[in-house]
Amino acid sequence: MTHPPAAASRIVDWPELLRRRAAWRQAGRIVVWTNGCFDLLHAGHRFSLEAARRLGDVLVVGVNTDASVRRLKGPGRPVVPLAERLRQLAALDVVDAVVAFEEDTPEVALARLQPDIHCKGADYAPPHGKPIPEAAVVASYGGRIEFLPLIPGISTTELLRQRPTP
Repeated sequence: MTHPPAAASRIVDWPELLRRRAAWRQAGRIVVWTNGCFDLLHAGHRFSLEAARRLGDVLVVGVNTDASVRRLKGPGRPVVPLAERLRQLAALDVVDAVVAFEEDTPEVALARLQPDIHCKGADYAPPHGKPIPEAAVVASYGGRIEFLPLIPGISTTELLRQRPTP
């Protein structure tokens, strides 16, 4: 069993991630991707990341930039800036690489990385799940989508809603 790299070396830019992806492909390793804002890292994130890691040999986590989070979640977000969100995810032992992406959805990132497995939360699962705009990209290179379990009632939005107002 190989040990994951030190946390600082897990935060990568796209050229480095693609270099690693080529090596992982050559070694026959199954690459799993998941992504999100990860604004306030909580137990639900950890639970989902552990489930994603069990699906393959390498877990890559894509993180929305601050501008993207603002577009997706509103002007008061993110609560935690990108650099800190990257550091927190990189510190988790289940994560092999963390990379930022600018777009609101991961289609461009997935087309570049072409992970074997793309993970989404169970709230996207058919038949009643939310739409998956990147499904066609994943299908185009022969990847597959897996759905990760969620812990009901635990989300950054819910945590922020519950905090007392000053």
